[in-house]
Amino acid sequence: MNGRMVFVAIATIACVLPLRGHAQDVPGIEICTVEKTMERRTSCLQSNVDFLQKTITKLSLDNQRRIDAANRQIEGLKAAVASLEKRIEEQKKAMEEAKKAAAPPAKDAAPAKGGAK
Repeated sequence: MNGRMVFVAIATIACVLPLRGHAQDVPGIEICTVEKTMERRTSCLQSNVDFLQKTITKLSLDNQRRIDAANRQIEGLKAAVASLEKRIEEQKKAMEEAKKAAAPPAKDAAPAKGGAK
């Protein structure tokens, strides 16, 4: 048997057999009402409170990082919009100047009123 077959056999047996190990202290919410003694119930509740406080702290830091990143992106977009608005105004002015330069010169003499019919 090569090493790969041994690994597959062990993995298969491990999946089929029920897990019978010692209880591990995995962070999470526990049901504390099953505890008989007040000390164990209090300890269980304190464990739940600690877990929830750590979770809230972690989530608030994560959300604050996201908000900060969004604010930085908003500031960058505001700067880009201001730059584009400035370019548009400059182009409008340039187009108006080009139209004025291309317009025919104004005539000094006014046309005569009541001309011949």
